[in-house]
Amino acid sequence: MEKQKNTEKQPKSKTKKVALAGTISFKDLGIEKSDRPVCKKGFATWVRVLMQNWRQGTVACKGRADVSLSGKKPWKQKGTGRARAGTAKSPIWRGGGVTFGPQKRVKTLKVSRGTKKRVLGDLLFGFLDNKKVTCLNWELKSDIPKTSEAYKILKDADLDSQKLVLFLNSNDLLTQASFANLKKVNILYFDQANAFDLTNGTRWLVLKKDFDAFKEMVLQWI
Repeated sequence: MEKQKNTEKQPKSKTKKVALAGTISFKDLGIEKSDRPVCKKGFATWVRVLMQNWRQGTVACKGRADVSLSGKKPWKQKGTGRARAGTAKSPIWRGGGVTFGPQKRVKTLKVSRGTKKRVLGDLLFGFLDNKKVTCLNWELKSDIPKTSEAYKILKDADLDSQKLVLFLNSNDLLTQASFANLKKVNILYFDQANAFDLTNGTRWLVLKKDFDAFKEMVLQWI
């Protein structure tokens, strides 16, 4: 009896997995496959620019103008037998300002729109060609986030072991909260696509309800 039950459950699970997830192809997006060479230099440049711009220039130290000390001359210039000194803020004095120390600054490097479009298009063609873009037929039906339900749907679709880039709308807070605590899921909004985040996963994941938004986004990269 137990063997019969196991054999009956197997085909059900297979049909469930097929219904849950499907691979998005060039035809689904209405675009044609391109044979243009990959712009590796543009990709590397954009990633370096992103990493540099994301740095927080918050480290700083006090210079001579920032030290809270008197500007009065410590002693007269001559007749004391000591080395002449003009101010206690001198870097050679204890408590004085630091010479050429780090200061707060924000670095803003830029990449041309043409380079970004070329890199985004190359990434899109690469993921589509390798069949690494998946559409998941799932929508949260409760009014509160459900991480357990989000993990279960990924497991049923055989996606729980892969590192995913999940595309979501910025106002879809419930779905975002449901996937936020899953270690292998990186959430990316449709208006925040960049070279670093798009490659921070082995597969792109799109919910069926957001397919139109995804298609509208990628068509701008062509």
